[in-house]
Amino acid sequence: MRPLTLLALLALATLCLAGQVDSKPSGAESSKGAAFMSKREGSEVVRRPRRYLDQGLGAPAPYPDPLEPKKEVCELNPDCDELADHIGFQEAYRRFYGTA
Repeated sequence: MRPLTLLALLALATLCLAGQVDSKPSGAESSKGAAFMSKREGSEVVRRPRRYLDQGLGAPAPYPDPLEPKKEVCELNPDCDELADHIGFQEAYRRFYGTA
């Protein structure tokens, strides 16, 4: 059993080494298709959205939904949550907890 296992491992190692010899050297890859980028390119990508918003060209940040706390309360109650699926959140909340 040991000679068979050893032979299989040697064959596998040979295939792996042969695959590495046939592959392209790492310097031959173009930067366009590379998986990693330089630090400078990465920081440019990270800075882009902030610069875009600082110039006033971006959309303003969305306002938080004032009904979100009430939606969470209704979601915690299975009956209110089920009714909200059928008639809408505001009507279901009004029926269970009063005015929305």
